[in-house]
Amino acid sequence: MDKQVSNVLILKVGGALLECEMGVTRLMTTARGLIAAGKSVVIVHGGGCVVEQQLQANGMKTQKRDGLRITPDEQMPIIAGALAGTANKLLQAAAMKAGIHSVGLGLADGGLLVAEVKDESLGAVGKVAAGDPALIEFVLSQGWLPVISSIAISPKGQLLNVNADQAASAVTSMLKGQLVLLSDVSGVLDGKGQLISRLDQASIENLVKLGVIESGMKVKVEAALEVAQMLGQPVQVASWRDAQQMSALVKGEQVGTQIQP
Repeated sequence: MDKQVSNVLILKVGGALLECEMGVTRLMTTARGLIAAGKSVVIVHGGGCVVEQQLQANGMKTQKRDGLRITPDEQMPIIAGALAGTANKLLQAAAMKAGIHSVGLGLADGGLLVAEVKDESLGAVGKVAAGDPALIEFVLSQGWLPVISSIAISPKGQLLNVNADQAASAVTSMLKGQLVLLSDVSGVLDGKGQLISRLDQASIENLVKLGVIESGMKVKVEAALEVAQMLGQPVQVASWRDAQQMSALVKGEQVGTQIQP
């Protein structure tokens, strides 16, 4: 199984993708190309826009702190439905349309990741660590595509909302795979909007201090850095919008911003 697992590419996608039909199609075309080239592919997704729509429909408001969604317990059934239900099935539908066999999962399925409350002041927000990879290894051994939502469950049975970048990082380190964080921007941009090709811990800390990297991108880059350091290999931050980057990914080329260990 080691050979299989070291060949795993984890693609993390966020909610903005779900609002762009062409982006979803491009993602699945890329996944199909990677699988055809002999890679095992895992998709880990968030779905902020779907969550927002559902919360608004239920007359609820969202608060964020440092790029993380504050999640009161009463919002959790709606957030779980939006992410593990609607967002997950939209991606599975796109996979099916692209001719890919997929399996929709959450972070608790088969004890995949172990979750606990991250910080009481954030509410039902979870932090996760590696659990049991057996289920995901089986799915990959069949040549199927796991599509994993960022909803976890604590050992006490509490539903938890996990930041999808952090969830993807935990899955990557457990499978000793390669992580690509895909968003609607082509990578990490400097103060003038230009793509930064490489970042390491010192340059990240400096750009955070200067306010160039903030909010959601700060969470993303810090999660990427943690995985890069844990596995001793770069993590890529790239864009699903960029057709060139996506086809480069299939060819095994480096894309976007490289977060160095």
